[in-house]
Amino acid sequence: MNDGFDFDFDLDELAPADDASAEAVERFWSGDLTALSHHHTTPNGSHSFVVAHDRSVTWGVPGEPQIMAIAVARDLSRFTFTLETSYHATVPFAQNWLVERGCPPAQIAQIAKGYLDPADDLTLQVEQQIRGSGTRYEVLDTYTSDSAPCETWTLTRDSQAGQVPVRVFLEEWDHDAGTYTVREGAFADVDAAHSWLEDRDDPLPEPPEYRYGEGAVSRARTRAALARSAGASAIPKAGPEVPLTPVPVPVQRPVQGRLL
Repeated sequence: MNDGFDFDFDLDELAPADDASAEAVERFWSGDLTALSHHHTTPNGSHSFVVAHDRSVTWGVPGEPQIMAIAVARDLSRFTFTLETSYHATVPFAQNWLVERGCPPAQIAQIAKGYLDPADDLTLQVEQQIRGSGTRYEVLDTYTSDSAPCETWTLTRDSQAGQVPVRVFLEEWDHDAGTYTVREGAFADVDAAHSWLEDRDDPLPEPPEYRYGEGAVSRARTRAALARSAGASAIPKAGPEVPLTPVPVPVQRPVQGRLL
């Protein structure tokens, strides 16, 4: 999926439909991008959707998101196109952004081989939840770490949560095992979430709906299975200076392939 992927999107014969697209084309450079997932629609390839890992970010401002979502729409009757890009800390949030712009969820969910794999069913459930969440989560803050601890987190406000509405989605990478985990934590407010992220003295607090809401049984089974396998709840972290490529995981490894 990555090898030979053409990021020029066949736009040579088309003109930008608006100023925003013209500016996006001027800024766009594919030299440091690795495609993690992509989907192209018919007829005539009118739309392209891509999730990519931007390796250049790993050498920039610490903590910046490294996953780029790209959406291209071509109007072949008018010979114009629109180009939008958006950066995200994790692949599921990038996929969600593309789904909101018309990309079929099942198509963009397929990540190229060669990246880290989901470590367990709970990771898959949380990723699916994010991917199909629409505008449910307002992203307030993110942070990506390439060195120990190798992880990324996304701090959000959940518009559907009746209590503890601030949610943290924590993704941790184990490069030795070739896997990653994603977990959701629930907090009363942003300050409480930041305090936990800084201290990590207690386990990540589970959302109350995990115990009482839909899907609680399957999550409980997953946790039980993890508990039966030696210390499965604690995911080892990669050593220092491991490049990010997940699931795009950076080494620059691609992400969710996160950080390869």
